[in-house]
Amino acid sequence: MSQIKDDDLELQRRQWQREREALGLLSSLSYRSGELSSYLKDIACGVSQLVEIDWTVVTLCQDGFETILASSIDMDEDAPRVYALHGRLIGTVIKIGRSLAVDDADAHPEYGRCAKGYRAYLGIPLRTSQGEVIGTVCSFHRQPREFTTEEIKIVELFAERAATAIDNYHLYQQQRQFNEALEAEVEKRTEELRIAQAKLVEQERLAAIGEFAAMIVHEIRNPLTTMMMGLNYFKRTILSEAAQERLLLALSEAGRLERLLREILLYAKPQVLQLSTLDVNEFIHEMLMPIREMPEALERQIEFIPALATVKILGDKDKLKQVFINIVRNACEAIAPGYIVRWGVEMGTVPNRVFINVHNGGDPIPPDVLSKLTEPFYSTKPCGTGLGLAIVKRIVNAHGGKLSIQSDQLTGTTVSVQLPVDAVIDEQYSS
Repeated sequence: MSQIKDDDLELQRRQWQREREALGLLSSLSYRSGELSSYLKDIACGVSQLVEIDWTVVTLCQDGFETILASSIDMDEDAPRVYALHGRLIGTVIKIGRSLAVDDADAHPEYGRCAKGYRAYLGIPLRTSQGEVIGTVCSFHRQPREFTTEEIKIVELFAERAATAIDNYHLYQQQRQFNEALEAEVEKRTEELRIAQAKLVEQERLAAIGEFAAMIVHEIRNPLTTMMMGLNYFKRTILSEAAQERLLLALSEAGRLERLLREILLYAKPQVLQLSTLDVNEFIHEMLMPIREMPEALERQIEFIPALATVKILGDKDKLKQVFINIVRNACEAIAPGYIVRWGVEMGTVPNRVFINVHNGGDPIPPDVLSKLTEPFYSTKPCGTGLGLAIVKRIVNAHGGKLSIQSDQLTGTTVSVQLPVDAVIDEQYSS
């Protein structure tokens, strides 16, 4: 009887010792969100040490498969880490959702197959705070053996820590992804706000320039009109040839000044659009005859290449006419008589955008000049005002479009007007 009591005391002492060791190991584990794998490995090693078992793994189970997250023994790098749950002991643990201890898997095949070369098995489910089973802590032993209630409780404590760590890690990853998405959205909104503020500042600047320009033009136009009336009066008088030449030169310069004043007003005032639906092909067809009769277009060929489909846009017809008259006139001036200006419409690679391109094969525009062509008052023409393309760009921008100019030695110069599309109708299905 005394020997039995001594054995019971020794067994109880060992159990207390093991529990203290388990608590000591648990308290020593330190988890940070970025160190999940090493934390789970410490758990696997701690279970194998305390329960005195050959091999322990921590697994994540999803969609009928288990993935080994950590192992108490080093695994071959080429060894598989993902296994199907079907027919395996781990699959049984996931299915029943509670701890499973099998003394000898060969003697009890109804629970499922054990890892190759092992007989005893202890599987503890990893359960999140929401009650979801997300994986297991599995221990394997090469020889059959029993698992005491205390051993199972010890492993359950480690499994609880592992489940919490995995759950927190996933929450951390979700929070990080959310933060990254939020930062990207804030950056996007900030950029949109910056662009909107820049547009507002530009609009206010142009409005101030417009008011100032209108005042200046009015002050200049009145005396200029009086001067031109006087010069025209002298045309009716008899003058010497030299005086007549000076008079015509003065009238020419006065006319140029008047055109400059008119274009300054046109550039400075806000672009108020009178929008209507325009069929791009029809719109350009209507413009071809009057454009071909412009002095700059005489002795040049203007070829129009329409879009294959019917493309419709919302635009101000008169202002868009002004845009393409200016662009085609420049193209005609850039080439010699007999050469061709190609005017085409195509659907580009940008979704919901139509490209209206005017191409000429004249001399290429130098890069330093190309970058300045749409700047106000910059002109390469002796009598140019430098406002033509600046006005074109403002009109295109007001339509929500984009003006681009490309020029090189091989292909010549192409001016492209990119505009938002209102509708596209494929001709072969429109009947």
